[in-house]
Amino acid sequence: MAEKKVIDARGSFCPGPLMELIAGIKMANVGDELEVLSTDKGSAADVPEWIRKVGHELLGTREEGGVWHITVRKAK
Repeated sequence: MAEKKVIDARGSFCPGPLMELIAGIKMANVGDELEVLSTDKGSAADVPEWIRKVGHELLGTREEGGVWHITVRKAK
């Protein structure tokens, strides 16, 4: 069964949130969803670009109260 995990990278600056996602992806199983919480607005562009580059699935990106919520599904 797929899990949903939250990676709280609030207060971390580039490339921190991306590095935390990469570490989380390595520990996740195929099909798991990971949601990155980031206050670094650069993450809104950097993380989706990395996701596309490595072949995972971007499920959504939204900003709420100064926090970016970027959700990805591990594809491989």
